[in-house]
Amino acid sequence: MPWPSRNRLRTAGAVLAAALIGGGLTAPAAQAAPPGGTLTDLVNPFIGSQKDGNTYPGAAVPFGMVQLSPDTGHTTGYGYDDDHIRGFSSVHVSGVGCGLGGDLPVLPTTGDITATDDAAYAAAFRHDDESARPGYYRVGLTSYGGITAELTATARTGRQRYTFPATDKANVLLNAGQSLHRTVSTKVEVLDSRTVRTAITGRGFCQDTAPYTVYTITRFDRPFTSYGTWEGDTVTPGSRGSTAGGRHGAYVRFDTRGDRTVEATTALSYVDAAGAARNLRAEGGSSFDRARAAADAAWERRLALVRAQGGSRTLRRTFYSSLYRSFLAPNLGSDVDGRYTGWDRTVHRVSEFGGSAYYQNWSLWDTYRTQAQLLALLAPRESRDMALSVLRIDKEGGWLPKWGYGTVETNIMTGDPVTPFLTNAYQQGLLKGHEEEAYAALRKNADGVPPAASPAVGREANAEYLRNGFAPYVKGRPHRKPGDSDFDHGASATLEYALSDAMLAQMARDLGHTADADRYAARAQNYRKIFDPSTGFFRARDEHGAFTGPADPAKSEGFHEGTSWQYQWLVPQDLPGMLRLIGGREAADERLDAFFAYRKLLADPERTAREVWVNGPYDYYNADKYNPQNEPDLIAPYTYLSTGRPWKTTDVVHAALTLFTDTPSGMTGNDDLGTMSAWMVLSSIGVFPVQPGTDTWGLSTPVFDRVELTLDRRYYPAGHFTITAPGTSASNRYVQSVRLDGTDRDRTYLTTGELRSARALAFRVGAEPSGWGTGERAAPPPVGTAAPGGAAGRR
Repeated sequence: MPWPSRNRLRTAGAVLAAALIGGGLTAPAAQAAPPGGTLTDLVNPFIGSQKDGNTYPGAAVPFGMVQLSPDTGHTTGYGYDDDHIRGFSSVHVSGVGCGLGGDLPVLPTTGDITATDDAAYAAAFRHDDESARPGYYRVGLTSYGGITAELTATARTGRQRYTFPATDKANVLLNAGQSLHRTVSTKVEVLDSRTVRTAITGRGFCQDTAPYTVYTITRFDRPFTSYGTWEGDTVTPGSRGSTAGGRHGAYVRFDTRGDRTVEATTALSYVDAAGAARNLRAEGGSSFDRARAAADAAWERRLALVRAQGGSRTLRRTFYSSLYRSFLAPNLGSDVDGRYTGWDRTVHRVSEFGGSAYYQNWSLWDTYRTQAQLLALLAPRESRDMALSVLRIDKEGGWLPKWGYGTVETNIMTGDPVTPFLTNAYQQGLLKGHEEEAYAALRKNADGVPPAASPAVGREANAEYLRNGFAPYVKGRPHRKPGDSDFDHGASATLEYALSDAMLAQMARDLGHTADADRYAARAQNYRKIFDPSTGFFRARDEHGAFTGPADPAKSEGFHEGTSWQYQWLVPQDLPGMLRLIGGREAADERLDAFFAYRKLLADPERTAREVWVNGPYDYYNADKYNPQNEPDLIAPYTYLSTGRPWKTTDVVHAALTLFTDTPSGMTGNDDLGTMSAWMVLSSIGVFPVQPGTDTWGLSTPVFDRVELTLDRRYYPAGHFTITAPGTSASNRYVQSVRLDGTDRDRTYLTTGELRSARALAFRVGAEPSGWGTGERAAPPPVGTAAPGGAAGRR
């Protein structure tokens, strides 16, 4: 194989070093937190709030039901470029691409109530009087005589503290009728002189969906002097309640000429008003400051699971901010008494499935690639409950989810993302006692299509896929259910189905379902059915089997949020087979070099990442380069492990890491419930899930000298795993050797079993590539695929 010249490598190393220093990815070694500080000091919740990262800066605790955060008029909540706040609402989802949540925006004002539209009564603010940290947000509102708003949260409540000017008309507006999605109907009730209750029914995420209801109760720390409600433009002082569609809410008023501070606690429930009241009684008793301290402590415990040493403060801020965002979702859906609303619209209890909590909000097309694996590693107890919660959706709703929000299916995105999500849980040991239950649900999902009466679309093109080996791309086919359609993206759906078949084949074989395993393993090879030898790329096929759409792979059709160039690497179950299709390892390596603009990257990695690669969060099509802004080819940099050039994986990954910074624009694309953040975390520590849905972790050079993981002893008996790479830097980034618990290994991957039994992974790095990881058997082998003669691949 060809090796780069030493001079070229030294020059490239110096250039990358300069870029990474500028981007905050290398510096003299330092402790993870400043002396006397905490890890929460390193988190910047504003990262991703600009340029459509679509994160939120407000207050939440890990996996909490409540995310109390400002909404500024941006589609998904908070936009850093905006200068008015319309309200502080209780529900947000980090990094989504369409409006979702934003229920019950609350805003403090003064004076008479003359406007009932949140865009009209919005309050101005400046960033120089705004701050945030995990579990806490503060802003000075320059409107209404100057009001300071502070927010914090518990799992199921949002705490607000407002400091008003001296006035007898200090108002708190509770807007039940406006949110980030469409509000269908609302009910507001003033229960007594300190309490307001609402029921909000809304729908919609990117497209229309079934409605869901969230119940809220807000308790103030002192009696209000007057109150009223509004419906449309009509304000009714003294009204104790009303029910309406459209613009609708309640206001309460205080006299702050003495005590200028007003505190309020809002509790949520997706079950009923009684559930919200119980959540308020259970979590609303402490003071604002005690709640804030508890939230900070909860985040400190989570962040301390990963102790990183080395790197600049900028790198550590970026890293721990990414780790923070990785723990924001999925979210609690069950109340303190264990009740939750299932997808059958009836009330259930977590005791029915043996969990400790029920979770919701499933952006599976995104999270199955990175975030699910990171949570399985660092939060296995919660991850188990999350996986069991997904199984309850099948039991109670009749089908496994695709993109579930709250208590409804949205059918956003395509393919079959729930299969690698659940097989990952199985492979990580999170489904003990539920293996056959999970397998039965996955088998039904893999072999069928949801009935017409089901809100789910599942594998919508499955009948055609099972008959012909591919999902057809059918232009203009009417959508039979709300959401996205696999027929609109037949080529990528085929690749996603085949990936899922491979992961299910492995699970089936492990559980002794041999015939099923052989059947799924054969289907895992269906990626070959859409390979067009005339172009050397994957290509959509129509319902008659003919290749369709432009032959140019950069202008291809039938791929969801991507092109054939970007989807060609989405065959993690059988990279050796895919590489043979395009001419072998040498040809694949050349194509990867073109895809990543590798020569330009060596000369100027940061500029290449920002200007040559795809660089818009919604710039999906007409491109032949890597798109670090979106999910389809997040694994692609690790394909070099299979071409025998693992050092190129390091080059590309470290260049991509320069896109993450500690500024509001420091995200790559939408965060998608922690997907991009988890990519940053895993790539930074040098252990990445290269075959989602399995127990395989690919290796690349860490950016920290030392990372100590504290692991749950119920799943990882040693309780700790340490990754070291002394002297790692932009110019000293190439793996020379790897030792696992002192034993040399040439393989470029680990298994979860090895993580469980080992204690230390040690990288030795240098300034030039070595022969490490270049052997024929060094790369992750195929998984769940049919080998010649019908035998299954790996394990």
